Amino acid sequence: MSVSQFNLPDVGEGLTEAEIVSWKVKPGDEVKVNDVIVEIETAKSLVELPCPFAGVVETLLVDEGQTIDVGTPIIAVRTGAGAAPAPAPAEAPAPAAPEPAEPAEERQAVLVGYGPRSTTAKRRQRKEPAATATEPVAPEPVAPEPVAPEPVAAPVARVSVLAKPPVRKLAKDLGVDLAAVAPSGPNGTITRDDVQAAAAAPTTTAGAPVAAPAAVPTGAGWDGLPRQERVAIRSVRKATAKAVTASAFTAPHVTEFVTVDVTRTMKLVERLRGAREFRDVKLSPLAVLAKAVCIAARRNPDVNARWDEAAGEIVVQRYVNLGIAAATPRGLVVPNVKDADRLPLRELAVAINQLAATAREGKTPPADMLGGTISITNVGVFGVDTGTPILPPGEAAIVAFGAVRKQPWVHKGVVKPRWVTTLALSFDHRLVDGEQGSRFLADLAALLEDPGNALVWS
Repeated sequence: MSVSQFNLPDVGEGLTEAEIVSWKVKPGDEVKVNDVIVEIETAKSLVELPCPFAGVVETLLVDEGQTIDVGTPIIAVRTGAGAAPAPAPAEAPAPAAPEPAEPAEERQAVLVGYGPRSTTAKRRQRKEPAATATEPVAPEPVAPEPVAPEPVAAPVARVSVLAKPPVRKLAKDLGVDLAAVAPSGPNGTITRDDVQAAAAAPTTTAGAPVAAPAAVPTGAGWDGLPRQERVAIRSVRKATAKAVTASAFTAPHVTEFVTVDVTRTMKLVERLRGAREFRDVKLSPLAVLAKAVCIAARRNPDVNARWDEAAGEIVVQRYVNLGIAAATPRGLVVPNVKDADRLPLRELAVAINQLAATAREGKTPPADMLGGTISITNVGVFGVDTGTPILPPGEAAIVAFGAVRKQPWVHKGVVKPRWVTTLALSFDHRLVDGEQGSRFLADLAALLEDPGNALVWS
């Protein structure tokens, strides 16, 4: 019998942390390989994790609601022939010093990023430059001069600081001294939240007193709720903030606008809704715009390219993975339809509907969030005319689809009520010049004004 620990795996590409939402097991429960043991929330979706061991749950090492780094042990399971249910959760051994996991004959790597790597303390302590081979401890100054500086204890304290490289980089960027940060992670590890809290804490300079924190308003606010509420920044909101900030300050954004008479598109949608092929499909003008984006991207491939800074190259992408921005209770996500340019209108509409439904449920697979080439954000569903959207990282362009309204419009020399919308195109000016962006936007307008152009351009 042995005790095996399951570390939080990377369930996507580049996952660094996740929140424990709910445990599906408790100490003493018997589990089989691939039984779901926990639900986690990543920066992209809710994910159920299966157990890679068969045995009895010894200890849950992380509480619900806690955000932890990839590689952190989350559960200990007694495995082997001698495994038996624990008499009671209170009698389970403390998780502070579990036996090391034996060679992984019983492990089944069922998740990306899972393996025998251990996060227990195997860190090499940094060598102190002040120490020597003959004098490991130097309580007295080496130099005979009385002005020689006394040994300082601070470097010794730094040796015990436990923090992962990304956390150390964050501390360096924010100017935070890790030796002065109180750790809250497992085994005394300093986490991102610890560093950010230390950076936000008031400090003194030149003996100046610390400014008193702003007084929290008392009493009731709207609907009798407290006047202020603090919500932890995590999961989708944290990932969105990081992505849009990186995009806004990396890619030089340019936004252009065009107002279009989409009366023919609206009539086409009404006709197709009554057609036999579309009776079981929720068809919307968004699907027609999605098809138009795929056609226009072929005619203007620069808006579908990617800037590879590391390689010093522009990556020409001859396919369209079409991102559809979806507002969910957890925040904004942009899953994408793979090879959308190859799908007929009906299949494209089905794929968009499924993508949106899955996103609202918080069940978007990580793979659906990766590899987007160009995106659409439909702000019109909120009654908004248009906007200036920020590019999803790695993409060259994003289209904002405004509200479709009946407006007076000059049609064939006569002012008539027509269905009108405004499109906005934000693009990366490193990849797309004004002419190329304008041609793409003009093609979109032409396709929505007269969908028959698709027969000529496809």
